[in-house]
Amino acid sequence: MHLHFTLPYRTRWGEQIKAVLHVSGLGKPSRQRLLPLRTLDGMTWQADLELALPPGAELIYHYQVHEEGRVKRSEWRAVPRKLLAGKSPVSHYDLHDFWRDAPDLAPLYSTAYTCARPAHDYLALPDETFEQTYILRASAPQVQPGETLYLTGSVAALGQWAPARAVPLRKSALHEWSVSLNAAEVPAGTEFKFLICSAHQAPLWEVGENHRLNLPVVPAGHAGVLSDLRPVFARTPWKMAGTVLPVFSLRSEGGFGVGDFGDIKRLVDWAVQTGQKVLQILPINDTTLTGTWTDSYPYNAVSVYALHPMYVNLRALPPLKDAAASKRLEQERVRLNALPQVDYEAVNKAKREYLRLSFAQDGARVLSSAEFKQFFERNQRWLLPYAAFSYLRDRFGTPDFTRWPRFGVYDPGQIKTLCAPSGAAYGPVSFYYYIQYILHKQLLTATRYGREKGVLLKGDIPIGVSRFSADAWAEPRLFHLDAQAGAPPDPFSATGQNWGLPTYNWEAMAQDGYSWWTRRFTKMAEYFDAYRVDHVLGFFRIWEIPMHSVQGLLGQFAPALAMDREEIERWGVPWQEAYLKPRISEELLTQLFGAQKEEVCQEFLQHMPEGWQFKPAYDTQRKVQQFFAQATDAQNLQIRDGLYSLLNQVLFVPDHRRAGQYHPRIAVLGEAVFKALPAPLQAAFTRLYNHYFYERNNDFWAQEALKKLPALTQSTRMLPCAEDLGMIPACVPGVLEQLKMLTLEIQRMPKTPGQTFADPAQYPWRSVCSISTHDMNPLRAWWEENPALTQDFYQRVLQRPGPAPQQAPADVCRQVVQMHLNSPSLLCALSFQDWSSLDEDLRVADVQSERINVPAHPQHYWRYRMPLSLEALKSKDFFNRTLGEMIAQSGR
Repeated sequence: MHLHFTLPYRTRWGEQIKAVLHVSGLGKPSRQRLLPLRTLDGMTWQADLELALPPGAELIYHYQVHEEGRVKRSEWRAVPRKLLAGKSPVSHYDLHDFWRDAPDLAPLYSTAYTCARPAHDYLALPDETFEQTYILRASAPQVQPGETLYLTGSVAALGQWAPARAVPLRKSALHEWSVSLNAAEVPAGTEFKFLICSAHQAPLWEVGENHRLNLPVVPAGHAGVLSDLRPVFARTPWKMAGTVLPVFSLRSEGGFGVGDFGDIKRLVDWAVQTGQKVLQILPINDTTLTGTWTDSYPYNAVSVYALHPMYVNLRALPPLKDAAASKRLEQERVRLNALPQVDYEAVNKAKREYLRLSFAQDGARVLSSAEFKQFFERNQRWLLPYAAFSYLRDRFGTPDFTRWPRFGVYDPGQIKTLCAPSGAAYGPVSFYYYIQYILHKQLLTATRYGREKGVLLKGDIPIGVSRFSADAWAEPRLFHLDAQAGAPPDPFSATGQNWGLPTYNWEAMAQDGYSWWTRRFTKMAEYFDAYRVDHVLGFFRIWEIPMHSVQGLLGQFAPALAMDREEIERWGVPWQEAYLKPRISEELLTQLFGAQKEEVCQEFLQHMPEGWQFKPAYDTQRKVQQFFAQATDAQNLQIRDGLYSLLNQVLFVPDHRRAGQYHPRIAVLGEAVFKALPAPLQAAFTRLYNHYFYERNNDFWAQEALKKLPALTQSTRMLPCAEDLGMIPACVPGVLEQLKMLTLEIQRMPKTPGQTFADPAQYPWRSVCSISTHDMNPLRAWWEENPALTQDFYQRVLQRPGPAPQQAPADVCRQVVQMHLNSPSLLCALSFQDWSSLDEDLRVADVQSERINVPAHPQHYWRYRMPLSLEALKSKDFFNRTLGEMIAQSGR
């Protein structure tokens, strides 16, 4: 069989198009083959290939752009092109393709869409052929079950525009339709159009101009294949509503003081009752580091695969045979379940005891089962190092593997021996196998239950992992363990956020095509059909903070195009080494420390000829933090924070990895160190600052994101939803649009400069809209934050006259919720706190208790719980009926 490939694609000098080919169905593993294409004009690329493709074999292929020996760009391939060989006389296929970027309707290819609808029946069959054949292939995700895609056109063979005589297409794959035409009856230049037909409705024609069949005339024994046609139909966009609620926040009558995976099924039932289709949760990975409440932070995982033991549904396990222990733990369960908030330490202590008793009772039986062995075989790449890490953490009393007396450097052979069934450590190691197996089964059960009910789970993929994690221990080359990830200053925190997580070594990750990420996403796809990409800006650039800093102001974007001294001087800023050191004036000392000024200077500072400087014992924020480690009184904490502020008084920070390279300090234009500059120097520095943060890196960051995100988002068919809040570079919207990722829209965090509030009616379809996130106050608490801002919202957005009420009444909350439900956004996902604001009888009295996280406080305790049980929630007829009616009226 001879294959002739043709692809129109305008390239730049140095770029090469290659086809990536896979042949399957020959009784042996599929192998990848690269086929270089050729061009004469840089606009049309072609290649020829002789290929033995016996009946039943299948050719799958896509195109890539290569430059300097690496892949620069790859096609969207959620649904790959296929050519299935059959018993036909065709000896020559002319394959006319178009470059496949992600389509505007990319969300309809996700499992979030397809799992919630009855599947189309289709069979992988060879295309019908004639002596001379044209094969047309179209992607049509708007065709619903029970409907068929048809083709009609200007010639008799296509029905001459009459729907009754239109030619049906055959469904050949997900949203893919194919039709074979006798080329003798369809001349070149024929115009045609697609339409959707069913037995119960009038034909629906595609919108836009007619297509024209511009294929060359095919001789006998040839088939011309025209692929990548994408008809669009004027149909109401698919939209959903859902609830955002952490699993730990769920409350049920038989719970153990915290939500568990069994409670997800109860939440699904409530979603079905109210017409919701999505349940969005926070990360559910194991975060057990210290065994204290600080482990409640769900974005500091010890494994990107392992699930948190806290979420085991103990009710689904066999009853304990130890009657005394069972009675004692039941009493503790009742006590914990009555608490208004999660007692993280007590919950995990009690559940771990229960699990150890359960393991001693049933572990051997479970671990010897065929089902467990299959689970272990599929997951051992991450499960073995995670279980070993957990065992060694417990044995040595610390998760900091650099302090372990043995096994601090991961050696696969040593760890395999340590975890061997014949070894002394197998018992405690296999305890973690047991827990993860139970968690996997319970979460998978909840996921399948939701899918059967038409309710999908949306997961959350954190941007980082703990520096004391099984991942960092087993694969340290993938991380920069000498740096801290965080976020620059934003409305949540004036000094930035320091998450303490290591940053990624993207260069190392790229060497194997980001397999660490694709393996992670593939695992998550077992449980989720949509996911939130936490801090998607981190895939463009991360805010990297040096280890000596506590706050985030001395960080830098990584990667970023730094400046050397010569370039800084070209901007009109004569270089001085003093720009790298804190500028400490008498006025600033008085402002920060007042009556304690002399005491502070004596203890922490020294007076040099050039002015005040820090003593070496206190010249970093980390040293200052250590000095005040035991301080709890307000005065000492105020001095500590004042010293932090002094240390931030620099104009530039040195690049973390390249000597002689510098970055302007972020948010410095309002600081004393900047105000002390002469006016002309202030103007020059401001120009440099604005160029660096808002212009210089945009194209560079876009290319960085396009190296990583396509491989990740296309590794599964989950629906990717970007969390794109914060200091957003100008390149971000364009990249997210190119990849067709959903954006996050928050009314009080508008993305249009100059706006105070965004207009939900103007949100894009490919977006998730919400009133609040877990990092901010829910609606009712926000209403009381800033009375002047609330008054503006009340009059200008809600169009209500007079003074705004001090507290948000239910009718006001209902107006805000309906405004969001009526938006064009594909998904309206509201927190349970914002849903419950609609009902005066359901809402809690203390609005501040509804907040989940305060980003400005890095040691925040994550412990919010629903104020009522899921069983009680399902009985709230008025509230549930109200939600159902509002959701239905919005077309979701």
